[in-house]
Amino acid sequence: MPRMSEELREQFLQQPHIGVIATLRRDGRPYTVPVWWLWHEQSIWLTGTTGRIWCRQLEHDPRISLCIEAGAPQPGHVGVDGTATALRSPDFDIWSVSRLLAEKYVGRGDPSRAEQVERFFTNMQTEPRMLFRIEPEVWRAIDMSVYEGKRADREHQARVRSEPAARAEG
Repeated sequence: MPRMSEELREQFLQQPHIGVIATLRRDGRPYTVPVWWLWHEQSIWLTGTTGRIWCRQLEHDPRISLCIEAGAPQPGHVGVDGTATALRSPDFDIWSVSRLLAEKYVGRGDPSRAEQVERFFTNMQTEPRMLFRIEPEVWRAIDMSVYEGKRADREHQARVRSEPAARAEG
């Protein structure tokens, strides 16, 4: 399986792809939800409001998985398992990282969108927000532009293709 190079992974993580996190309910069943995320200072950052289910679940059980899949501009998949630390004001400045998230997803690197970023960020500050810092423990990163499937799948497909030829000869 073609692993994504570290350089390509860094580029992929700067792009505004939507991720899906998995948290754990109290009964142990997984709960998934799409999120905006930020790769910054060797951590993954998420922001949410204190009443969101996934935020409460992470406060109860900090284990988390994040899945990021994209078809363009670089087709790839990044999966991360880790532990989340809940951070709140005034003990931690949640707003500097929250602003970076707004710039990533609302601004999308376009200076002409500065006004939209500012409006979005101003609104964020009216909500009961918190921040989560995820320390990655396990990475899975696949460069889908060169992915050919798992070896066992390729071997199975080769056998299936060769069976008609073998029956025709016999």
